[in-house]
Amino acid sequence: MKRRVAISILGTTLDAGKWENRWSRWRPSVALCQQPGLFIDRLELIHDNHSQALCHRIVADIETVAPATEVRSNVINFRDPWDFSEVYTSLRDFARNYNFDPDTEDYLVNITTGTHVAQICWFLLTEARIIPGQLLQLSPPREREPEQDFAGTHRIIDLDLSRYDEIAKRFASEREDAASFLKSGISTRNAAFNRMIDEIERVVIRSTAPVLLTGPTGAGKSQLARRIYELKKSQRKVSGPFIEVNCATLRGDQAMSTLFGHVKGAFTGAAGERAGLLKSADKGVLFLDEIGELGLDEQAMCLRAIEEKKFLPVGADREVSAEFQLLAGTNRDLGEDVRKGRFREDLYARLNLWTFQLPALRERKEDIEPNLDFELRRYLEREGENVTFNKEARQRYLTFATGPQAVWSANFRDLSASVTRMATLAPHGRITTDVVDDEVRRLNAFWRSSSDDDGVDLILEDVLGAETAARLDRFDAAQLAAVLHTCRQHATASAAGRALFAISRLEKKSSNDADRLSKYLARFSLRFEDIKRPE
Repeated sequence: MKRRVAISILGTTLDAGKWENRWSRWRPSVALCQQPGLFIDRLELIHDNHSQALCHRIVADIETVAPATEVRSNVINFRDPWDFSEVYTSLRDFARNYNFDPDTEDYLVNITTGTHVAQICWFLLTEARIIPGQLLQLSPPREREPEQDFAGTHRIIDLDLSRYDEIAKRFASEREDAASFLKSGISTRNAAFNRMIDEIERVVIRSTAPVLLTGPTGAGKSQLARRIYELKKSQRKVSGPFIEVNCATLRGDQAMSTLFGHVKGAFTGAAGERAGLLKSADKGVLFLDEIGELGLDEQAMCLRAIEEKKFLPVGADREVSAEFQLLAGTNRDLGEDVRKGRFREDLYARLNLWTFQLPALRERKEDIEPNLDFELRRYLEREGENVTFNKEARQRYLTFATGPQAVWSANFRDLSASVTRMATLAPHGRITTDVVDDEVRRLNAFWRSSSDDDGVDLILEDVLGAETAARLDRFDAAQLAAVLHTCRQHATASAAGRALFAISRLEKKSSNDADRLSKYLARFSLRFEDIKRPE
């Protein structure tokens, strides 16, 4: 059975009393060792040098009422018991130097005595698990029989909120609300993405350290950064504005001036002072998008501004200060940039404390449907028109959008633009299969024109039909397209086979190139004769 240990500050007022009538008063430190059903094996009694006499008297009285309780005296001198910083630091040092053994001992921290400042510090130390125990509150007796002692009553306060069902449910609900807020209310289904959002929510609420958001263009870094700011502001973690800047637009002296400001006359054309974006973000959030595009000089100044909250405007001889949380975004591999000397290693180390990789849309195909609904709601808010799909059109679009042919090269920007086009062209606010088919052709044409596989999808659709071509894996599609192009360049299967198998045929004693080609085409239910050369 574990031993029970209590930690308590000597009450210089409540515990006082020199004469025999002290036994007719309620004294918390003595009453602590008289509680029915709460035997204290050891009491750690904290006091200062001025209370030595009172401490000795209390120890002797405890020995009278609870001789089996060991009392240890601990001297802590507070110069000002109402100075929060001093009291917290002293009690924290006591706790850190104490040899806690939770495997064999249970700990109770008595918050009945001591100043209100000390009581708050006990709460903070226990809640943070620096002291691995529970809080104890004593109360004096309301009524007392003639022969009854002055033990009073006690209550143990357990700070493990997970044990309180209603509180636990409320906190879980609040966390879910915060995570949903970061996702703009979208009911995302991708498990990895949802776990990442949950972690981001915990980090941005509890920490002011920089956060680095990485991922491809259009993955949602800017939108998430703004939602992080709005969440922090709603939690009163920041009071200043959200300042966003795309570092790719900053060049030369303009970059320094834009970020750090300048004084009048700092350079040609500097007719007045400029505060700079870092100063504008004071008490708020600064989002440096595409931070990998910053020059090395700007990176060095950013690092100092992050670490010391101070920087020097262009042309100034006096520093200015700004307190802000930094969010940074990039679609580059900053680790690789560090190795190539394009990005400062010390700044990367500072940013890399919290790094979150936002996945591409094609890696979150299960989230396309809820984002489709989100984009329609945004269209309604923007244009004032409620547009919906008919059932067949919605299914056709989702089949394409989640299929192998959907590239989504610009990620959510592609999806947003696609929904906007369909909603705009929808007759009577209803997206039909004809509207979807036109949009699918438009997207395929756009992705072909912006990809290195120009013409691949065209020849597959021409020979196989669009529906069959859409069901091919990308590997098979690329290989078959190359074979079809070669077939169209030759009049016979033998000639096309010789071109296709020009290397491997040299290793064979006899080769029937036409037969090899025919067998390959048969896998796709094709014959050489079916592949007509364009007029």
